[in-house]
Amino acid sequence: MASVCTNGVDTGFVALGTTKVAVLGVVQGITELLPISSTAHMRLVPAVLGWPDPGSAFSAAMQLAALFAVVTYFWSDLRDLACGSLRAVRTGDYGAHAPRTVLGIILGTLPIVIAGVLLKDKLNACGSAFRELWVIGAASLVMGLLLAIAELVSRHTRSFEHIKLSDALVVGLAQVGALIPGVSRSGSTLTAAMFLGLKREDAARFSFLLGLPAIFAAGVKELLVLHQAGLDTQGWIVLGVGLVTASLSAFVAIWTLMKVMERLSAWPFVFYRIAMGTFLLVAVATGSLS
Repeated sequence: MASVCTNGVDTGFVALGTTKVAVLGVVQGITELLPISSTAHMRLVPAVLGWPDPGSAFSAAMQLAALFAVVTYFWSDLRDLACGSLRAVRTGDYGAHAPRTVLGIILGTLPIVIAGVLLKDKLNACGSAFRELWVIGAASLVMGLLLAIAELVSRHTRSFEHIKLSDALVVGLAQVGALIPGVSRSGSTLTAAMFLGLKREDAARFSFLLGLPAIFAAGVKELLVLHQAGLDTQGWIVLGVGLVTASLSAFVAIWTLMKVMERLSAWPFVFYRIAMGTFLLVAVATGSLS
């Protein structure tokens, strides 16, 4: 279905109403933190159900729900990083794990900030080519294959404490791929971290911690964009319902991912991504989905 625009910003989610957005909020909360692409599911689920595309602004703003879950789950890690960095400022020992990791997170965030600024008009445009179903299908399939290769070749021996600045930059560059719907922020960063030899659970931990600034910035920026576009009261109510349901489901998602990565592997996500990508490409090619 055609995009819905408010002063040039895609606001299709408003037309969905609170009930449908609540459903999409659950889907968004789960898929935002699993390496299977929330944006892909924000296009796939409405397309299958015959609903309008909720739009890129909705997907970006809803990242704030994931932020709450990540901060809560990794609160002890964040506290240790903050305290360790403050200690480094007092003692001048910037080679310790905490300040080195914080610097790495800042360094790793720069690539997606630069890319996001350069591509902002194309990403938020109504009817953006980035949100074509075949693009999402191809991205999902490629990332599924890359995650599979990472599982096969990674040594899974390096720990979170041994992450270097160069590692942060590599993972940060991989995070830029998340601007393409279907790639997945957590999927691209998790895959890169595994290629660097990190243990699965530490790769997931670093992926989430490094993504916090980008998730926060993208969410707040999109709220400002919607405000500047003149989103009405009903629109804010609909968005709020989505944020609440997404926050609740995000807790389930992050707990599930960490348990799977600790006890099993990334293979369940590999198979899911390949299946989803194949389905989308076949559906588009046969005209089942448009």
